[in-house]
Amino acid sequence: MPNYVRYIVIVIAGSLLFFPMLGHVHLFDWDEINFAECAREMIVSKDYLRMQIDFQPFWEKPPLFIWMQVLAMKLFGINEYAARFPNALVGVITLCTLFYAGKRVVNEKMATSWVLLYAASWLPHFYFKSGIIDPSFNLYIFLAFFQVYLVKDGQRKMLHASLAGLFLGLAVLTKGPVAILVAILGFGVYLVVNRGLRGYKAVHIAVIALMALLTTALWFGIEILLHGTWFVNEFITYQIRLFKTEDAGHGGPFFYHFVVLLIGCFPAAAFLFQYIGKRDGAKAENKDFTRWMWILFWVVLILFSIVKTKIVHYSSLCYFPLTYLAALQLYRLSEQKARMNLATRIVLVFTGCIWAVILIALPLVGLNKDKLIPYINDPFAVGNLQAPVSWSYAECAWGLIYLVGIVIAIAWMRRNFRKGMLLLSGLQLVIIQVTIIHFTPKIEAFSQRAAIEYFKSFRGKDVYVHVLGYKSYADLFYTDKQPQANPLYRNEDWLLNGHVDKPTYFICKVQDADKYRVLPQLTETGAANGFVFFKRK
Repeated sequence: MPNYVRYIVIVIAGSLLFFPMLGHVHLFDWDEINFAECAREMIVSKDYLRMQIDFQPFWEKPPLFIWMQVLAMKLFGINEYAARFPNALVGVITLCTLFYAGKRVVNEKMATSWVLLYAASWLPHFYFKSGIIDPSFNLYIFLAFFQVYLVKDGQRKMLHASLAGLFLGLAVLTKGPVAILVAILGFGVYLVVNRGLRGYKAVHIAVIALMALLTTALWFGIEILLHGTWFVNEFITYQIRLFKTEDAGHGGPFFYHFVVLLIGCFPAAAFLFQYIGKRDGAKAENKDFTRWMWILFWVVLILFSIVKTKIVHYSSLCYFPLTYLAALQLYRLSEQKARMNLATRIVLVFTGCIWAVILIALPLVGLNKDKLIPYINDPFAVGNLQAPVSWSYAECAWGLIYLVGIVIAIAWMRRNFRKGMLLLSGLQLVIIQVTIIHFTPKIEAFSQRAAIEYFKSFRGKDVYVHVLGYKSYADLFYTDKQPQANPLYRNEDWLLNGHVDKPTYFICKVQDADKYRVLPQLTETGAANGFVFFKRK
């Protein structure tokens, strides 16, 4: 098969996996709506240089991913599909990148295993159907590391150094200086393990740094020239605070990301346990690139285990090295250069059963929620469970099919590893699509749909809508909020007690409702699924 045909197959397969049904469920608060709202406000304000939230400066993220969303919204309109389209496109590009890198580093069979394993693992696949920044950021960081590897291994060293700096700069423009931190830590560890530069020259490092600086200057430099340093200073201050303190209650133990990767990256993560014990036979992998991937994996995992704020996607950069290292073992197992050890089989069964139990439990919880409610002390969670979501016991079949399929695939691996892995991968792709298309809308109905529908009811109306007692971006995006002439609308006390100049509506969670019910100027207009609605008299 010609080389270009393989890429066409990957593009078609990736497009079928990632592009359909992107807009069939509302954007999730916070991150998805946060970034989509930045893009919407860029379009409304026609200010494409600065990010805004509620038409005020928003310095938490650089603009590159937001620009991608703006372009998608220009094509598809301001909606969920457009907000998630960039990541679906990045997903297709990522699969092609993995095939190219895997073939360049090892061979075509290993590259195919890498593509299949990445697409068939839960969180790596799921993120390409989302509207968050991380898939783009992760791709740029991986490409930077890959180009640094090619500086030593390739022929056109200055070109690869320039590309490494370019991709590193793009990563900074996507998520901020954390890209520089990961790169410096990774290269520092490599120097220790490699016992010096040994293959790299100071001029290569200088070119990488210069290209990264020039690329980041495309936004940071222009922003400073036009508006001074205030915005950039606030941006850097926020990044430091995020590292030192828990943000918005997103804390967790040190091992948080270890658990996330073990379960969320099933089945890829299980094959890391293949490295336990003595490794036999001649290795087909490129040792230097494998060293880079181990370094990237541990640097990211330890760094974000130290960071006080714990959010699932913070460790998503680990998906690239994790799936590479796992695919390396898949290649060796399929070529009978190694045998699957007991630890790998145990972890495959254990983590697979966790996912199967979750899929079986979802309809059971939905059907028996009235029996569970007396044991739940959180009134908001109780309210969420009141959402009118239709369930049937037949839906448990998906989890049962998944469980049986996992057991059969793992058993089959002992006789014919390649066929057993193909069965498991195919099963993964089907069940992930079922979860995204069938189960995710039902989960969204429990968690936020009542609030989203409330906000959407005010589209096109000249009113104030305000969230009380919790943080949300949904009121901005789903009311299609426009710039307001009266600056007092951002003052909650004025909206509650002042002489408002428009009809004013509020929403809060049920546990906070009583303190607003006693205010004589508010009238309760309704409640739904843990949310309570008010209007100023």
